Amino acid sequence: MTVAAVLPCPKTRITSVVYLLYFVTVMSAAFFMKGLVVSDDAAATANNILTHETLFRVGFAINVIATALYIAVTALFYQLFRPVSRSLALLAAFFSLTGCGVQAVGYVGYVAPFTLLGGAQYLTVFKVEQLQALVLTILRLRSQAEQIGIVFFGFFDFLIGCLILRSTFLPRILGALMALAGLGWMIFLSPPLANNLAHYILPLGFIAEFLLMLWLLVKGVNVQRWQEQARAATEW
Repeated sequence: MTVAAVLPCPKTRITSVVYLLYFVTVMSAAFFMKGLVVSDDAAATANNILTHETLFRVGFAINVIATALYIAVTALFYQLFRPVSRSLALLAAFFSLTGCGVQAVGYVGYVAPFTLLGGAQYLTVFKVEQLQALVLTILRLRSQAEQIGIVFFGFFDFLIGCLILRSTFLPRILGALMALAGLGWMIFLSPPLANNLAHYILPLGFIAEFLLMLWLLVKGVNVQRWQEQARAATEW
């Protein structure tokens, strides 16, 4: 079986649909979680979580689903870009899966508040204020884990951008945007710098990935050129 036969045209549509579902879940999770965590107020955060427990749990569940969808996107992207460069596509997948793993570990922070605020007998040795402070601390650590994951996604986006630039079946402007977004996300290597620039960098990353998703959904890839590049890869 040739590489060209591995990825027929409909697979591109599947990639775009899974990618779209990822965007929908991410935005939905942000909607459910909005305002529940108050960065400088442990008591308010604890009260919000207990008062809106269902919203918090739904947001957590959707975040897990979003990560699972991005793992699927990663696998589909590997298949899509393997004819361009198998080594770069594999490296990109490695960075993406590492980022997903880091964020998945951070999701423990969504579960811990209910354990700490659940009123278990063994926790009575702590004051309420101490438990609330611990909850906020754990949620901040979860946020830091998310930022570490973003760094890995930055490498992923940069490599995907490079693959698009080297490909013949997608517009190069998409590759330039993805590479630029990936470089921008790498600023999270420096938390102080990221805190100052995140409001500018994160939208760029969102726009770049959204445009790539939209292009795949509406236009797809140039199948003939993809197959030519896939055949060239096998012949080489």
